[in-house]
Amino acid sequence: MGLRDSDIPGFRQLWDRTECGTVRVPLDYNRPQGRSITVAITRLKATDQARWLGSLALNPGGPGGSGYLMPIEVASMEQSAKLNERYDLIGFDPRGVGYSTKVNCPREEDPPPQPTGSVTEEQAREVYAWVVRSNQVCAATDPEFLRNLTTGAIARDLDQVRKALGEPKLNYFGVSWGSWLGPVYRNLFPGNSGRMWVDSVAPPDPRMDAFVAGRSMATARDFSRMAEWVARFDSTYGFGTTGEQVEAALAALRAEFDAHPRHFTDVDMPIDGYAIAFLSAQPSLAWPMTARVLADLRDATGPTAPESLKELIGPPPGERPPPPDGLPEQGNRSANTAIFCNGDGGARDFDSTWAAYQDRLERYPVTGVLSNFVPPCAGWPLPVERIRLHHGGGSLVLSGHRYESVSVYEWTADMRKAVGGTTFTVEDDVHGSALMEPGCVTHILRYFETGSAGARGCQGVPVPAGPDAEPRAAESAASAASAARGFATSWPGGLPAFRGVDALLGSR
Repeated sequence: MGLRDSDIPGFRQLWDRTECGTVRVPLDYNRPQGRSITVAITRLKATDQARWLGSLALNPGGPGGSGYLMPIEVASMEQSAKLNERYDLIGFDPRGVGYSTKVNCPREEDPPPQPTGSVTEEQAREVYAWVVRSNQVCAATDPEFLRNLTTGAIARDLDQVRKALGEPKLNYFGVSWGSWLGPVYRNLFPGNSGRMWVDSVAPPDPRMDAFVAGRSMATARDFSRMAEWVARFDSTYGFGTTGEQVEAALAALRAEFDAHPRHFTDVDMPIDGYAIAFLSAQPSLAWPMTARVLADLRDATGPTAPESLKELIGPPPGERPPPPDGLPEQGNRSANTAIFCNGDGGARDFDSTWAAYQDRLERYPVTGVLSNFVPPCAGWPLPVERIRLHHGGGSLVLSGHRYESVSVYEWTADMRKAVGGTTFTVEDDVHGSALMEPGCVTHILRYFETGSAGARGCQGVPVPAGPDAEPRAAESAASAASAARGFATSWPGGLPAFRGVDALLGSR
């Protein structure tokens, strides 16, 4: 959680109210008397105890994301702070993460050099082989622990948290992968599930190959929205006056940068066609910023990078201030890999993944390059957890974002068909924005207070009115970067990070 100086007093006040503890749970629920581990939790008690409604567990997604400070994050935002009036907010680090028992896999070797320009089959096979070796080394670190890093086990841990709190029912709010964890908990413990709202909904069947196909389709769809927006301001950006013209211009720009990557003297990474695609696939709040960078890259002639690109990337890694001492772990890569791969029942061979990647390059000439060209779980040797969701007990709202590409909108209907509940549509493309937008969080607050959202949807993050909306985009750069990085590293994780995702957006 990024803190400005002005936020620190409020954070300290909330931290002073926060209770911390651990819950001991079985590593393997099939062997409850065997090895045990601990799950770290926090509790921010409701401020209005006279009207207390219960405990509300929070999960930020991942998998492998830390929820330890999430109660403070929720209570520190003006729009969502009211959740803490009548609910105890419960944060937790899932097993494998942060202050909970975890294992950090060693890296046997550095990854292959990042490709510049189009990825060849030879390069992809080299990456595939490295992924296989890395996954096998990771799984061998502590096989007993890692095979038990599953969504089902984490859901069972959550019920142990409920018992430790002395609650008959547990309420829940989760985002992204947290929208998979919530329904799994509800299926396993229908009588213990209270009110549940999940945002940016995951698909009910976590097959990585199907997930990548859906996400690629949604990314191309949102790129077309961006192109229509850019066309409205041709006098500023100069890519064309129709969406079709803009799409064609950016396809040509991506091809040109693939054939001739730019090596600017003041930027420590080549700017190739992948970078053009990545800039073209950002959520709408970043469109004024990324469209300006794309136009400046098109027109760049000198040895130095356009100022807009340098502003977006930020200072080189060695010049960025180090994180403060004692900062809790925000996410755990080993847990991310294990939880993904222990649940991924999709194809893991090279040939089918490479063929699907080639098909996406043809279907989506600008954004197809952003998708996985090798399966992230290749070589993972531990067994796959099979979870078949069904309609369960307890109230449930599933909020999907109509235009987002990280969690595809159609998955909301798929999840509802599998588990029931009520759908709620957010009319934006920003991953997990429902709790941060005043017009949406009002309905979340109403739901947790009354059991009814009071509406079927909300507007969400508005599309910028034009290029002059750049100050808002700059203010929201961290959110844009987070959502964009989510394309490569959030649930399910992927390999586009090989192409410099973090370097492209820097640390804001």
